[in-house]
Amino acid sequence: MIPQNVPGRYWSQLDDGRILCELCPRRCRLREGQRGLCFVRQALDGQIMLTTYGRSSGFCIDPIEKKPLNHFYPGTPVLSFGTAGCNLACRFCQNWNISTSRETDTLADSASPSVIARAAESTGCRSVAFTYNDPVIFLEYAIDVAAACRQRNIKTVAVTAGEINPEPAREFFSAMDAANIDLKAFSEDFYRRFCSASLAPVLQTLEYLVHKTKVWTEITTLLIPGENDSDSELHKLSSWVSEHLGPSIPLHFTAFHPTFKMRTHPPTPASTLSRARRIALANGLHYVYTGNVHDEEGAATLCHSCGARLIGRNRYTLTAWNLTDDGRCTTCGTVCAGHFDGPPGTWGARRQPLRLGDFA
Repeated sequence: MIPQNVPGRYWSQLDDGRILCELCPRRCRLREGQRGLCFVRQALDGQIMLTTYGRSSGFCIDPIEKKPLNHFYPGTPVLSFGTAGCNLACRFCQNWNISTSRETDTLADSASPSVIARAAESTGCRSVAFTYNDPVIFLEYAIDVAAACRQRNIKTVAVTAGEINPEPAREFFSAMDAANIDLKAFSEDFYRRFCSASLAPVLQTLEYLVHKTKVWTEITTLLIPGENDSDSELHKLSSWVSEHLGPSIPLHFTAFHPTFKMRTHPPTPASTLSRARRIALANGLHYVYTGNVHDEEGAATLCHSCGARLIGRNRYTLTAWNLTDDGRCTTCGTVCAGHFDGPPGTWGARRQPLRLGDFA
């Protein structure tokens, strides 16, 4: 039997009897029975409890490129799952039915860490991804799953907004092999108005990941017309990435589609993504991609030395491969940053829902 409520970490008791959750910068102050904004962390019996341990909104096998990770074992399948809730309140959330859920019915599937690892191995998945909602809020479950995966040589991936305090970040990311950080924009004003969050902790997380860990890191920014897509902001964002993180960090610009509380905003034109890509490349980044649109040029990985096409992509399907087994350009021998260990996978664009009961 999988426990649904497990003691959470990173909290303290305040003088007035409330519990201070110290997992993320929001620092919710909770009286007995109250839940944080994330909904899944609750003050119970004088401590923080994670109330969704072992439960998921669903399991699915995806291409690793969908996370998106373009430099982490390309072409391989990844077992993906999320839970419910989020510690941000993004008005444009593309997974709002999961991240804003306050219904336990959303958590329709359950699995222990060992079952998830066994399922990934049995289905040929190279990795397990914590995604669909932010895994920071189910830190204890994610870390236990990662430990079970490592016993079977299965990699783990965190798809997160990076809103986490430094101490829990050290424990959380020590369990991960790769991360895609959702950098919402490059202004505090945007984060405050559209996400009820802050930019500064995300930048701190990114610098920590790149300079203090071995976690392979890529960045995604969803461009919303008229809100975070100006030339000025794109210059600031890509310049910061290049100068503070280095030119080899892959940066994905993806298209917004009207949803949730921003249904009246127009979708992102493909030309905006192409413009953002040109700006980022001009600011010294080696690997810049466009996503949520059909753009084979913007999806390709090019050698930053000779310009050869190293990896061709048609959406999530690989169409060209010109890397050696250790990740070097076959034309000039320059190393392509990332994790490569032989020929690419052949999973393609398939999406396969999975029930984990058969692996229990």
